[in-house]
Amino acid sequence: MSNIKDILIPDIGDFEAVEVIDILVAPGDSIKPEDPLITLESDKATIDIPAPAFGLVREVKVRIGDKVSQGTAILAIEETEAAVVEAQRKEQEQARQAQPEPEPEREIAPVHRPAPSTPTGSETVGTSHSSRAHAGPSVRKFARELGVDLGLVRGSGNKGRILQTDVMSFTKAVMSSDRVFPAGGGLALPEIPPVDFSKFGPTEVIKLPRLKRIGGQNLQRSWINVPHVTQFDEADITELEEFRISKLKEAEQHGTKLTLLSFLMKAVVVALKEHPYFNASLHPGGEQLTLKKYFHIGFAVNTDGGLMVPVIKDADQKGLFDLAVELSELAQKAREKKLTPSQMQGAGFTISSLGHIGGTGFTPIVNTPEVAILGVSRAAVKPVYENGTFVPRTILPFSVSYDHRVIDGVEGAAFTRFLGSVLSDIRQILL
Repeated sequence: MSNIKDILIPDIGDFEAVEVIDILVAPGDSIKPEDPLITLESDKATIDIPAPAFGLVREVKVRIGDKVSQGTAILAIEETEAAVVEAQRKEQEQARQAQPEPEPEREIAPVHRPAPSTPTGSETVGTSHSSRAHAGPSVRKFARELGVDLGLVRGSGNKGRILQTDVMSFTKAVMSSDRVFPAGGGLALPEIPPVDFSKFGPTEVIKLPRLKRIGGQNLQRSWINVPHVTQFDEADITELEEFRISKLKEAEQHGTKLTLLSFLMKAVVVALKEHPYFNASLHPGGEQLTLKKYFHIGFAVNTDGGLMVPVIKDADQKGLFDLAVELSELAQKAREKKLTPSQMQGAGFTISSLGHIGGTGFTPIVNTPEVAILGVSRAAVKPVYENGTFVPRTILPFSVSYDHRVIDGVEGAAFTRFLGSVLSDIRQILL
C-alpha cells in the first residue's frame, strides 16, 4: 500500500523567500534519508535540503529560480515498501561505485586555442564579467529594456541590492562619459584582462565551488568598501596552556575536546565589553553606529567547498566546556553542509584561527557588516628574558583587522594589548 506525501522546507532560520538554485532529483528517482533534494542560496551560503525519509519521487513542485520559505512544498514522494527496497539497493550500488579503480596513465597534450581578445579602454555597458547582481525581477526587466549590464551597477539598497534609481544613475553616467560611475561615487574598477594560458603549456580549467564564489564576492565587497588596518601583537599563553592541558580529561567526560578556540571566545568577550566599538556595525550612510549589547561570535571553518562562518550565540553566557561542545558541533555541521542560515547569522565579531596549520601572522579581512576580526596563528615556545635570564614561554601571535572609519589606530592598538593581557592571565577569562 502506498502513501503519497509532500516534502516541505524545514526550519531554515529567519530567511524568507530563499532562491532555489539547483534541483538534485527528478520524478522516478528513489531517495533515502539525508539525500540532498534541492539547493538553496542565501546571501552568505548555499543550503542543501535533505530527504527526511525513504521514498520514490512522484512530482517536483519547484523550479530553479523559485523563492521558497519554511513550509513550502518542494516534492511529492511515494512511501512504499518497494521504494524503500529500491533506495537501499541504490545506496549499496553507490557504495560499490565509490570504490576507486586505477586509471591508466595517459599523456596530457596541450590544447592550443586562439587567445581571446583583450578589452581596451574604459569599462562600458555590456563588457562586465562581474558575478550575478543582487536585484529584483522588476529592476532586471528595467535594466534589460535600457541595455544595462547589472554587473557594473553598484546597489545602494539593503545588502547592496540594486534599485531602479541605481540603474537610472548608471545610465545617466554612461550617457555623459564612456566610463562607468557607479551609484555611490567613484570609478568602477577596471577588469583584469583575460589570458589564454594554454598557449604556454598544458592547462586544466575547473569550476570554482559555489561557496568559494559566494565567499569571494563577500570578501571583495568588504576589501573594496572597508578601509582596513591590521594590528599585530603577541600574547604569553603559558599559564593558559597549562590550565587547558590540565582540563583535557575533564573535557573528554563532557564528550568534547578543549581547544584554544574556547579560551579565545571567552577572551574576546572580555575585550569586547571593554572596547564596545569592536562589537558594532556601521550604517550604510556612515553616520550612525549600532553598538551590540549581545556577544555572538563567528568562527571560520574550512570545508571542502570553501570557508563557512558558524556563530556561537551568547558566548558570554556559556562555560568553556559548553563552548567546546558547540564549537565542535557547528564545525561538523559546516563540513557536512548542514548549517541552517540562522546558525550563520548575527555575529558581532569573528575569529579566524590558523593555529592548527602554522604561520606567524596574517591579515584577516573584516567580515562585513562587522567592523573587526581576530586572526590567530600558531603558538610557539620562545625564550623570553625575565629577571636577568631567558626562560621558555608559550607565545601566541595574533592580528586584528578593523574598519578604520569606526576604529582609529590608538584604539586598535589598545584593543590588541588588552586582548593579549587577558590571554596571558586566564583569571580574567574565567571571571
